Amino acid sequence: MSAMLPSGASLYDRVQRVIPPIEWPTFLDDIEAILVLKRQRNAVVLAHNYQTPEIFHCVADIVGDSLALARKAMAVEAEVIVLAGVHFMAETAKLLNPEKTVLIPDLKAGCSLADSITAADVRLLRQRYPGVPVVTYVNTSVEVKAESDICCTSGNAKAVVESLGVSQVIMLPDEFLAQNIAAQTDVEIIAWKGHCEVHERFTPADIRQLREDHPGVTVLAHPECPPEVVAEADFSGSTAAMSDYVGSQKPPRVVLMTECSMSDNVAVEHPDVEFIRPCNLCPHMKRITLANIRSALEQNRHEVRIEPEIAGRARLAVERMLDV
Repeated sequence: MSAMLPSGASLYDRVQRVIPPIEWPTFLDDIEAILVLKRQRNAVVLAHNYQTPEIFHCVADIVGDSLALARKAMAVEAEVIVLAGVHFMAETAKLLNPEKTVLIPDLKAGCSLADSITAADVRLLRQRYPGVPVVTYVNTSVEVKAESDICCTSGNAKAVVESLGVSQVIMLPDEFLAQNIAAQTDVEIIAWKGHCEVHERFTPADIRQLREDHPGVTVLAHPECPPEVVAEADFSGSTAAMSDYVGSQKPPRVVLMTECSMSDNVAVEHPDVEFIRPCNLCPHMKRITLANIRSALEQNRHEVRIEPEIAGRARLAVERMLDV
């Protein structure tokens, strides 16, 4: 490690609990190049909680869940934003920063939820349920957002639904998130049948086995998990809420029922907590790497562009969410 640049050495100190020493040299060249490129291009990297630790803790300037990234993107002063996440997140960053260059390192970094519904589907729902407002999860394409009244995230969905002051809403596309929110509110929720390919795989049996294998473990579940999984858990919340729970409650042993890298990233902040890791990887999040973040900055690829008419309507739905 003696040959490391000082910045590299200090960064490894931060992630040494989750990145083995033998792996670190394979990351270092890209990390150092990205740090230089960010300065040269007046760029920032926004990284979702599901990014791997070498991205999340070593090159990202702003990190968080979808809601945090959306809010913080509005205050970015840099000329270039690299979104280390999936495509809908890059679109949201572009909506909120129309004059900035927004780059997504891999165009194939998609989302099963975003793929589960189209703008035409939303128009048909409006015909079937005239006058019922449409609340759309941010895990959707910009075209779907443009057909919606307001967006939400897993962290603010209940507040958004109740802010409308109506007795019935359409909530799409995540069926399980809609069902979990419906259990917390008197508002009737009409759901779509989209699912997250990561969270839908968790089962109540998984939790029972974890409790048997790891006595005393605290189970935290993302609200994209099926309702029966949420019912078995000790706490359910967005990735930000789960991270805050670990920080405030300090459970001796914890399991996060969500994407794999989340546990690694939270573990860096809480060395006194033991993390049990049932691993469901998001193949789309894992398309983002240090190498393609570097390429994005070097080659200005792949720039996110949105048609102005669609952007205007979609931006309104996102801004309404941010006002709640």
